[in-house]
Amino acid sequence: MTATIDSAAVRLDDTWLTDLEDEAIHIIREVAGQFDRPVILFSGGKDSIVMLHLAAKAFWPSRVPFAVMHVDTGHNFPEVIEFRDRHLSQLGLVLTVASVQESIDAGRVHETPGQTRNPLQTVTLLDAISAHRFDAVLGGARRDEEKARAKERVFSVRDDFGQWDPRNQRPELWDLYNGRHRPGEHVRVFPISNWTELDVWAYIQREGIEVPGIYYAHQREVVHRDGMLLGVTEWTPPRDGETVTTEWVRYRTVGDATCTGAVLSSAKDVVAVLAETAESTISERGATRADDRSSEAAMEDRKRQGYF
Repeated sequence: MTATIDSAAVRLDDTWLTDLEDEAIHIIREVAGQFDRPVILFSGGKDSIVMLHLAAKAFWPSRVPFAVMHVDTGHNFPEVIEFRDRHLSQLGLVLTVASVQESIDAGRVHETPGQTRNPLQTVTLLDAISAHRFDAVLGGARRDEEKARAKERVFSVRDDFGQWDPRNQRPELWDLYNGRHRPGEHVRVFPISNWTELDVWAYIQREGIEVPGIYYAHQREVVHRDGMLLGVTEWTPPRDGETVTTEWVRYRTVGDATCTGAVLSSAKDVVAVLAETAESTISERGATRADDRSSEAAMEDRKRQGYF
């Protein structure tokens, strides 16, 4: 049975969205008040788009007073990169690109042929934080995505090695956020931590936010690999024995093209995506991110080392 979403009802009964928006804007303004050199991580994905939209609201009519950075594996969906650059240009923001390829070229990380570059982003991110002396790094992670992300506070202190200790976190009572940190440390901040995937899409609908077309149903050449529909790209050509088919698909999350799968879909607009999301029993990362399937603790292990 297909779920139905009444778009008018969503727009009228959206007090929960207003509450989430108010909380996120409060968090973003706290960052502006407590830190000297904040940066927003922006990939062109739906969560970072919403986070940047909230930041723009928080400081309107002034510009967002934060730097903007993308940790780029170099294996991106072209539609997303085109949107990323166009969107930031419209907002008058300058993008800093932290390149995994440059980290490989400098010998800071070593690529394994046939493996995703996603884990290599950690070193690139930490190097960029150090080089630019960022003291707060805002990310679009949400607690409903994955178990390790559900453990993390909104203000998450990282030590001078960029590492996270899940057993040593600060209480966050009454919406009070403690950004104190020692020299060399920094704080990861997650303004939409309490949102769900459904909240994000309902907010995109309410605010009329544009997202890359890859999030809506479109025809794409794919192969079935490791239980996912993987788009055929220059980095993910079909392997021996794999059959390339053209399917109607969309992406629930976007990241490195080598480890991000699509889902079969006919959802060509926001209301249809809301209906699909309401039916889903698996988070977008659990359904379509191969790098999170390597073990139960895959994300937590990477976060301990300094991952997003």
